[in-house]
Amino acid sequence: MTAKTVLIVDDEAPIREMIAVALEMADYRVLEADNAQSAHAMVVDHQPDLVLLDWMMPGTSGIELARRLKREESTAELPIIMLTAKGEEDNKIQGLESGADDYITKPFSPRELVARLKAVLRRATPRGVEDPVEVDGLMLDPVSHRVSVDGQSLEIGPTEYRLLQFFMTHQERAYTRGQLLDQVWGGNVYVEERTVDVHIRRLRKALGEPHQQLIQTVRGTGYRFSAKG
Repeated sequence: MTAKTVLIVDDEAPIREMIAVALEMADYRVLEADNAQSAHAMVVDHQPDLVLLDWMMPGTSGIELARRLKREESTAELPIIMLTAKGEEDNKIQGLESGADDYITKPFSPRELVARLKAVLRRATPRGVEDPVEVDGLMLDPVSHRVSVDGQSLEIGPTEYRLLQFFMTHQERAYTRGQLLDQVWGGNVYVEERTVDVHIRRLRKALGEPHQQLIQTVRGTGYRFSAKG
């Protein structure tokens, strides 16, 4: 099973370290940020599976970041657990109203945190998302992050993998380069639309014949994944 990635956002390094150790022991991959700005950039660039977000931080608060993530289409479904030192009921309510999926009050035990995190991730993974997808002998397994043709593994880069996963789960529809950027790159404004063409070329090359023909160029629009030729 591929490790889930958790972004820890807290301005206190000892707390980040304590959480990171607990999560790594439970086989999670860990990213860290000490403020809301760098946290948002990491969400866009690394697309973690869950964010652990401290309530009180200098500058932009955790609540403000949670609201921003829930407002933006590409991160609206991202699970968030708020970390709060305040036990008052109204803060918990405010945290949940901002879109957080759960909250946990400091101090907490690492075991409790891992249990809550597992529960939120379980709720956040829609049924079928981790099922393998197969088209004409081309198989993509979201759990192991492997792509194979007739049982033979393909060498494929991480961006090409995400592009292929999006295409295979959204077949027979034409997407513009802008739509693909939003869906696959997470709306990162620093990526030019031509970058999509480069990765499409790499993906076709990795797939080889005959499967590269599944990715069709749609003149004047963009690209479509289709088994219909």
